[in-house]
Amino acid sequence: MRIAIGGILHETSTCVSTQTTLNDFKYDRGILRGDDLIARFRGTNVCSGGFIEGADKFDFELVPLLRASAFPGGLIRRDDYEMLRGELIERLIAAEAAGGPVDGVLLDLHGAMVVEGIDDGDGDVIAAVREVVGPDRPIVVTQDLHGNHTRRRVEVADVLIGFDTFPHVDMAERGVEAAEIIARTVRGEIRPVMAIHQLPMFWATRCQVTAHPPMDEVIGRVHELERRDGIISVTIATGFPWADVPEVGGSVIVVADGDEKLAQSTADEFGGWVWENRERWYSAPVTVRDALADGEKTGRYPIILADHADNTGGGSPGDSTEVLRTFLEMGLEDALLLYLVDHDVATQAHAAGIGSRISVSLGGSSAPVQGPPVESEAEVVSLSDGAFAYDGPMFAGLTGSMGTSAHLRIGGTSVVVVSAREQPFDMAFARSLGIDCAAMNYICVKSAAHFRAAFEPIAGSIHNIDAAGIHTHKFDELPYRKRTRPVFPVEIAPASRTPSE
Repeated sequence: MRIAIGGILHETSTCVSTQTTLNDFKYDRGILRGDDLIARFRGTNVCSGGFIEGADKFDFELVPLLRASAFPGGLIRRDDYEMLRGELIERLIAAEAAGGPVDGVLLDLHGAMVVEGIDDGDGDVIAAVREVVGPDRPIVVTQDLHGNHTRRRVEVADVLIGFDTFPHVDMAERGVEAAEIIARTVRGEIRPVMAIHQLPMFWATRCQVTAHPPMDEVIGRVHELERRDGIISVTIATGFPWADVPEVGGSVIVVADGDEKLAQSTADEFGGWVWENRERWYSAPVTVRDALADGEKTGRYPIILADHADNTGGGSPGDSTEVLRTFLEMGLEDALLLYLVDHDVATQAHAAGIGSRISVSLGGSSAPVQGPPVESEAEVVSLSDGAFAYDGPMFAGLTGSMGTSAHLRIGGTSVVVVSAREQPFDMAFARSLGIDCAAMNYICVKSAAHFRAAFEPIAGSIHNIDAAGIHTHKFDELPYRKRTRPVFPVEIAPASRTPSE
């Protein structure tokens, strides 16, 4: 049995003005081809790593094509996307010419990729592969929890499998599951059929953390449904609201064994329950000062603020300044900001050297909504070229680079200034700059939830905040032109929202 693997991964924000180009794909996890793909991802906690593990476990030969991933950002330039898609398809055709037809294809995709002129980038990739393999060979796709799933994807793929965790610590596990399903399909043990139930709703980030209520109950129901006779897999997707595409929003996907009616009725049952309980997945925005006040009431430290409106992991610029300004105005001691993106200030710090004091105009350069720059004197505490290795559990086994970076101190607040947009999945990079996160009283992370996998064990309390930023959770303020249906909690208002909110 020969199974091809590959993918093009991107979470695309249409709210930012920057473009994602081929250079961005080269910078992030890189563009891996052929055997280099296997060498890079074997033993890592990403879906492609799970494909590789699954090949060993379920006894099939891997045919590695191309895997390209770029860090979340703006619309992908059409020519660059078509170059990557074209190479993926060319490699599939060449592999079949050299070794005969593959028996199926495993695709590692995201679920919220948008290209200039192509609203459903993921669907476009799957459809291009389908044209090569025809209607009878299986295509099994892994997707992020935050996909905006479309009916087209359900039509052109055999199986879509989404993550069960947020933070995403089960990526390799889902890859192994996909490998098992495709192997059983090729061997004729199962015949997957798929159905979707779309949910016209935007799910509050703070209500999506799968280890805690209320989201743990949602995932519990996923696993309960998967234990039913005839059900192969169940996926809940919370959607990605910062993409202006027609089918933006959540969805339920169910894969059944040969029974289309069972797949659709199960998807409708689960989707109906989610919709009936929609108030539970809504959370009103919380200000920076209110979150700090709530944290102080607990008396436990560090108080961690998740600046999800400037979450670089969703494509935001990472240079909003409201939290930093608030920390300084309140005169907080042992406060830390991870990370603020400002290449010019990082370069300035390197030129000045460790121990220097410099005048900085920090952050606030990408868009007015991100706030004005912070003008201040800062001490250069430590410097880095940005290279580090992830501790995990997310991205365990992988390395990263923040680019030219510096640890600055302004009064009682430390700021890690970086050149590359990246959220703090763990504490490894902070530690490389001599920072002990556990010793801090206040930490702000430019992340929505992925930081929790590493930071929860040291946290006194954690609070998602809606500081000024491009990716605000005041969803009625987001620019939409293509959305085709009213959604909760915008046009369909939550009962808990007052007229002034």
